[in-house]
Amino acid sequence: MGKHIILVNEKDEQVGEEEKLKAHLEGKLHRCLSIFIFNSKGEMLLQRRAKEKYHSGGLWTNACCGHQDPGEENESAAHRCLNLEMGFDCPLKEIFTFTYRAELDHGITENEFDHVFMGMYDGKISPNPEEAEDFRWMSRKALREDVKKNPEKYTYWFKICFERAITFLKKN
Repeated sequence: MGKHIILVNEKDEQVGEEEKLKAHLEGKLHRCLSIFIFNSKGEMLLQRRAKEKYHSGGLWTNACCGHQDPGEENESAAHRCLNLEMGFDCPLKEIFTFTYRAELDHGITENEFDHVFMGMYDGKISPNPEEAEDFRWMSRKALREDVKKNPEKYTYWFKICFERAITFLKKN
């Protein structure tokens, strides 16, 4: 049996657990996290999801996404996922939450209560090839232009929330 994730209601209150793939195939609302990393130049770190991922393979997205394990705190999960996917860790701060539902490839329905974290990092990046096949730093201006020009190259959730992360960075 696969990894279990946390099912929640619209208030982010836990209502159960489910095997990850089954939750995505059945479109059950569950808790997840997205991490945005910026460097000292104000550039955003993007990862290109491994083509073999169970959905959205080969698309560009924020530095890291993942799911909290049952009983795991959001911030602990964020650090675990960042280290697993991109091979580094840094201080993180939760900056907002949002929910979304989207029909994706391979029969997957994302129905997520997303906790969004932000961090600053200038060090070495060592992506896990099972998670990310590439990475790059992009300026906010270049990123906005590319998402507008090539929206099909980016994940659904990234297009929803990247502007909010940029706005938060500018205010703080």
